[in-house]
Amino acid sequence: MRANALKAKWQRGEVVRNGWLTVSAPYLAEFMGHQGFDSLTIDLQHGMIGIEGAIAMLQAISATPAIPLARVQKSDPALVMHLLDAGAYGIICPSLSTVEEVEEFVSSCRYPPVGQRSFGPARGVLYGGSDYAARADAEILAIAMIETRAAVENIEAIMSVPELDGVYVGPFDLAYSLGTVPSLDPQENEAAAALKRIAQVARQHGKFVGTHAPQATIMAARLKEGYNMLTPGNELNLLGAAARAALAQIDAGGTAST
Repeated sequence: MRANALKAKWQRGEVVRNGWLTVSAPYLAEFMGHQGFDSLTIDLQHGMIGIEGAIAMLQAISATPAIPLARVQKSDPALVMHLLDAGAYGIICPSLSTVEEVEEFVSSCRYPPVGQRSFGPARGVLYGGSDYAARADAEILAIAMIETRAAVENIEAIMSVPELDGVYVGPFDLAYSLGTVPSLDPQENEAAAALKRIAQVARQHGKFVGTHAPQATIMAARLKEGYNMLTPGNELNLLGAAARAALAQIDAGGTAST
């Protein structure tokens, strides 16, 4: 089976650079996959993407070096199975707050006897290889989103779930749940303390920990805290930033020439 390069990077102590896709556009997914990202996450929760669009994007990403991941809308074993069968190499699941919820989600990512995933990898074999069934549990990533007060309170127990590979922090929803102002870089409040604690506990349990970090200062802060998977923004954020920078250069050139 094709090895999951993300696991190798974490084992070497390196940081995974994750891209985020919100538009149902295979060509754009393929293009992003050639920009140097270690992984690309297809967002079915808040992105404008359905299952058919996600499958086409997974096919496009398979032509690139990036590892394909997907975020689901909720812990739904049928949807998780469908995306894994379509070739996703990891699933990010939102709003998991208890050990029982995390165990249920992880179970949907693993074949029996470890989990409850039904067999029928279809395109997963085409992308992963003929020995997919034998090695899928070792390569596929089960990633729980931590974005509620309850999840933070249960973080030690959640990180102790054996088949959980890592967590991804949703800073805005976490801030809402904690009653603080939503921010990607909270300062000196309960959300800031939670971000630090989540990373600390994750590393203690040998799990990876990721989050959004669209600015250099935020990247530096999260790296210092021990985060080892960072998303610098979705494809539209990056496109918009590049467009605004290009327009600013025109404006600056026009001003300089007058």
